[in-house]
Amino acid sequence: MLSEILVEFYERDILKLKEEVALFKSEENLWKTAGSVKNSSGNIVLHIIGGLNFLIGTTLGQTGYIRNRDQEFIRKDVPKAELLSGLDKLVPMVREILGKLTAQQMEDDFPIFFDRPETSTSYVLIQLALHLNYHLGQVNYLRRILE
Repeated sequence: MLSEILVEFYERDILKLKEEVALFKSEENLWKTAGSVKNSSGNIVLHIIGGLNFLIGTTLGQTGYIRNRDQEFIRKDVPKAELLSGLDKLVPMVREILGKLTAQQMEDDFPIFFDRPETSTSYVLIQLALHLNYHLGQVNYLRRILE
């Protein structure tokens, strides 16, 4: 089933993102940018944590997580340990919520507006997995550029 495949992709990329964060030798570099890159790796990680907690956790799983998207890009100098902890918590949350979705729920409209009207939950979950993978690549490149 699609939800099981998506769980594998989310888990793989969240764990790889955690590895990338851990590989930063200097916590200070988590908050730096290079060239025309506007978002630091730390802010990208906060964005992933916030986005997945809200769009999967609250919207599909009713976890009650309240997102402040602006803060995902404003906050600085969050300790590496806090970033890693936030990523750690994503894996079981995603596994639990997606693991409960039926094939019908995957094809139902996503409960909130995403990027166009009448978008299926499967579409949103695929888009989020691609978005996670995109940001994983950004963090990898920033880490290698800065260190």
